[in-house]
Amino acid sequence: MIPTVDFFGTQVSRLFLGDNPINGHSYIPDICSGDEMMDYFTAQRVVESFFAAEKLGYTTCLPLANGFMLRVIRQHRNEGGKMNWIFQPFPPIAIEVNVRQMMECNPIATYHQGTTTDGLVEAGKVDVLRDNIKKLKALGKPVGLGTHVPETILRSEDEDWGVDFYMACLHNTRKRGGEASSFITGKKKHLKFFMEDRPEMFKVVRQVQKPCIVFKVLAGGQIFYDKTPAEIPGVVEATFRETFANIKPTDLATVGFFQRDTDQLKENAEIVRRVLGA
Repeated sequence: MIPTVDFFGTQVSRLFLGDNPINGHSYIPDICSGDEMMDYFTAQRVVESFFAAEKLGYTTCLPLANGFMLRVIRQHRNEGGKMNWIFQPFPPIAIEVNVRQMMECNPIATYHQGTTTDGLVEAGKVDVLRDNIKKLKALGKPVGLGTHVPETILRSEDEDWGVDFYMACLHNTRKRGGEASSFITGKKKHLKFFMEDRPEMFKVVRQVQKPCIVFKVLAGGQIFYDKTPAEIPGVVEATFRETFANIKPTDLATVGFFQRDTDQLKENAEIVRRVLGA
């Protein structure tokens, strides 16, 4: 099984599931488009993937609280699923409404969506951000702050924005003119991730005492560019080794998965067990 740690009273695997591919958010459209991802991930396939993940030792998924994911989670629960959920709000829905929808799924935590955080900070609207955090706190669960900017985590700590953990992107898309997520704008985009960003976020993650969940661990799949199929497992293992060596023992990592061509759930679980010496 995947090694676990305590996360605010819940024992969780150190590798979480992301849901970008499920929702058709592709960062490698020249390899696999968002349309291909959505065509593959029917509701039934998502539910089956969650059950397969549970058998492999995954305990937790970080879903977007949109209509599709909320219905899939309901089906999974009704069929006996035990997965934990850490929600990010769906920005087109008012937080107050979305919080009520999340509550029906009994999440173990929520977090403020990353590009929304970054946009508010850049616009000088930290008061709105802090109000959003208070609204998420209405769930009575731990609340995290998502961001792509290392300095935002440090500012949150200095000014005590009231969060319990951080969702830390290893690639600072804001440094080079970041945009809102495509599920906010409705526009497809192809962000490019730069590996030189990673040490900056790793440094901050180690510096803060609160738990951190790092994401874009595999750069949205962009680490596979120019790699042969035979090279990919080694690249994944090297990247996981780098990641877990540079975060705290209480920190977590999350990656998306796409099961159409290979069993990525199984492959990633086996690699992380090996990396963590399990």
